[in-house]
Amino acid sequence: MSSHSASAPRRRPAQRPRRRHRIWAIVLVVLTVAVLAWLLASNVVTDLLWYSAIGYRKVFLTRLLSGLGLFLLGLVVVGGSTALNMAIATRLRPSEAQGPGNYQELLLRRKVLAILLPSLFVGLLAGTSTASQTSTMLAWWNRTPFGVKDPYHGLDVSFYTFTYPWLRMLVNIGLAAVVLSLLGAFVVHLSMGAVTVLAPSILSPGGPARQKRQRTHLFTSRAQAHLSVLAAIGLVVFAASSLLGRYGLEVSQSSLFTGIGYTEDHYRGTARLVVAGISLVVAVLFVVNAKLRRWGVPGIGIILMLVATLLVQGIYPALMQRFSVTPDAPDKERPYMINNIAATRAAYGIDNTTISDYSAVTSASSGQLKADAEAVPSIRLMDPAVIGPTFEQLQQVRGFYSFPKTLDVDRYKVDGTMTDTVVAAREIDLNGITDKSWNNLHTVYTHGNGLVAAYGNKRQTSGEPEWLARDIPTTGKLPEKQSRIYYGERSSQYAVVGARPGAAPVELDTPGGGQGAQGAERKNTYDGKGGVSVSNPLVRAMYATKFADINLLLSDRVHSNSRILYDRTPLDRVAKVAPWLKVDSDALPTLVDGRLVWVVDGYTTSANYPNSNRVDLRDASSDSTSQTRQAQPSEPVNYIRNSVKAVVDAYDGSVTLYAWDTKDPILRTWEKAFPGTVHPRSQMSADLLSHVRYPQDLFKVQRQILGRYHTTNPDTWYQRNDVWEAPDDPVRTGQGLEPPYYLTIRWPGETNPVFRSTAAMVPNKRQNLGAYISVGSDATKSDYGKIRVLRMSSSTQIDGPNQTASAIIADTNVSSKLLPYQNRGSATATLGNLLTLPVGGGLLYVQPIYAQRQTGSGGYPILRFVAVRFGTHVGIGDTLQDALDQVFQGDAGADTNENQSGSSSTATPPTSQKAKDLLTQAQGAFTAADKALKSGDLATYQKQIAQARKLVSQALGQVK
Repeated sequence: MSSHSASAPRRRPAQRPRRRHRIWAIVLVVLTVAVLAWLLASNVVTDLLWYSAIGYRKVFLTRLLSGLGLFLLGLVVVGGSTALNMAIATRLRPSEAQGPGNYQELLLRRKVLAILLPSLFVGLLAGTSTASQTSTMLAWWNRTPFGVKDPYHGLDVSFYTFTYPWLRMLVNIGLAAVVLSLLGAFVVHLSMGAVTVLAPSILSPGGPARQKRQRTHLFTSRAQAHLSVLAAIGLVVFAASSLLGRYGLEVSQSSLFTGIGYTEDHYRGTARLVVAGISLVVAVLFVVNAKLRRWGVPGIGIILMLVATLLVQGIYPALMQRFSVTPDAPDKERPYMINNIAATRAAYGIDNTTISDYSAVTSASSGQLKADAEAVPSIRLMDPAVIGPTFEQLQQVRGFYSFPKTLDVDRYKVDGTMTDTVVAAREIDLNGITDKSWNNLHTVYTHGNGLVAAYGNKRQTSGEPEWLARDIPTTGKLPEKQSRIYYGERSSQYAVVGARPGAAPVELDTPGGGQGAQGAERKNTYDGKGGVSVSNPLVRAMYATKFADINLLLSDRVHSNSRILYDRTPLDRVAKVAPWLKVDSDALPTLVDGRLVWVVDGYTTSANYPNSNRVDLRDASSDSTSQTRQAQPSEPVNYIRNSVKAVVDAYDGSVTLYAWDTKDPILRTWEKAFPGTVHPRSQMSADLLSHVRYPQDLFKVQRQILGRYHTTNPDTWYQRNDVWEAPDDPVRTGQGLEPPYYLTIRWPGETNPVFRSTAAMVPNKRQNLGAYISVGSDATKSDYGKIRVLRMSSSTQIDGPNQTASAIIADTNVSSKLLPYQNRGSATATLGNLLTLPVGGGLLYVQPIYAQRQTGSGGYPILRFVAVRFGTHVGIGDTLQDALDQVFQGDAGADTNENQSGSSSTATPPTSQKAKDLLTQAQGAFTAADKALKSGDLATYQKQIAQARKLVSQALGQVK
């Protein structure tokens, strides 16, 4: 009794620390699980609220539930099969321990944990990987036939675009499950002593007979049967993968292109059948081995299978390709090239391209542009890649507003005539805010204001743009009913909007442009339906977690009337509500029925269109302007359609998707997956339709494909003797390819000019013009989307853009005009885009030239000269008309109708003598300004321009 009493106190101190450690461990686990659950719940709930607020809850729930189902599929198949086979291995353990010490006993006491932890780990990995294939599963489940069969297996194209990726994923899951199950079972068998890998003398202290038996049988009979069956199942799945690989050849890279070539058809496809057959035979051997316990037979089978795979799938086809196919490639590959050409042209939508030979004249004569008189006035002189700083300086209003570096080209009906315009949205630039407090960033500077637009073909006498819409509030010929920009390309931060009842507004609306005293600010409270209500404190806590910002809980400006606006850029919003789309890199700001909206082009793409050549989407859509815009993802594609036109309202952030290419099977597939999310094209208003353009990224991809696939002759395609490529940008040297340009041009043989996207092409590794490509870009015209090509004559060389740019700069008249901006003074010349137009029976190049102050922060480009070249004739003038008349012997035959007003308003001619005197003085000021600009004196230039404007304004006041 006394002995028991003495020993009891000694055990308690040891038990208490152990109990405390266990409690702390439990607390730590519970806290970790709670934090992870809160993070997950915050992310899921806020996403659900966002999708519900924008009207796309169905998209979120469909993808969430589908992803959850796939996650469970990966978890159960991989993790479950691993756990099952580890449990089976445990049950098949030897009756007598054959391992060192009491290792098996320890493992058996913790067998549930020992099986669950590794199985759960690999299951979670597999489930996460499988859940990432949600789009693959949804596309397969809702697949739509293309109505086109591949030429080798006779299967509909939809099998390759929808079914093949899904089957490949299932096979990969199966292989992962078998391999991990085999590995897990082997480890358990080894731990339980069913597999012997150490020296028999160590494992077994028994006699020589026992050692001999262990040298003969490294596996127990039950372990051998278990592992053999698993290996057999793995080989069957591998055989299925090999058989599936036969179809994969049509979407794999061959020696010449993407798709099946001669070697794939005759050797590689057969090789996959052979390997599949060998795999099944070896699988049978493993099944037999479960009874015979002779590892040598299936082992030899495995070795033979690996050797056969190497020979049949690797070495043999490579040898046949090198010594049999390549020497006779033009003949043996001809039918395969024909199929590849046809598939590629169809997949990229260039199969209906019209190619015409064009014998461009190079001689210039008087009146030569008479037939193009309607198109010449539409030539765009304002370069959207140059005049961004001009918009910035003249229309920025305050330092916290900004415009993009590269502006956009749009069309508006002005005074009854469709007019090309250069447009940009005036957005909030957070970098320009002096006090970057939380309140300023998220509650005060919440939105931009107004669309700024200028004529594309007109300028003021000063060289500044002729405005169509300007200032805050917006004035001009483009009426705006709602110009506030809560959702825009620069809206990278979330905003909290909504004022307390009775409280004063806090959102800055019109700085210096409101009612009341000059310079007074006007503030506003957002009353739109955009964003998510954060009236619930729990929701606010979730958003504080989502954005890692405690101010959402602490600030008094976040209250029961508040809404939070986030994910505000147009491209991101479209990508979120339609994750099956690739979005164009350029969102167009435009006014539709008086509201400022963003028009975004959406593409359906695939990398599995059979026998169509693949390109990298980012590389194919890149040019010299790509650095100023969001790039496309770097991923392979071999099918693309502009299937959707999306509209994002700049005020409430609503996203409306319109089905554009209704024949696209991929679009129809996703319409079935997310019914009701894409609206019919017929619901687009006439005003919206007038602003729809042919998307630039698609056209850039198509022009790259057309560079080689404009021909349908397999011999020409193979010899590569008629390959075109986009030239390097002749203006932004070293920054990439010349971008396509939106222009209103008259196509040779037609009567009326049409708005088109155009691109010049040069022969491969050459600089002369090889072809001129255009695509109809006016959605109200019947030729929208129709690609046309003028192929230059091979007998007469026509200079390409870079040769023309060099010739213009080298011209003595041009160089003398630009000399004051190159050698002295504080101003410099900036070359604008070199436009190519098929007029006068030849090719006319037009290049605006801008003057800009070289130093200081207030300089901006203004249009100073216009240079043109036709054939070998170069002209330069203060106006396009002057330059054209120089080239065409004093009379181009067309009037450019350029606006040279000194004010951005067109006034009625003054009638009073005082008005005439004021205008005479204004003209003198303009002349002085022009002289100062030529000498590089920008200070005097700006002073004279200001004086001239003041005089013109006074003259306008005298008009009766």
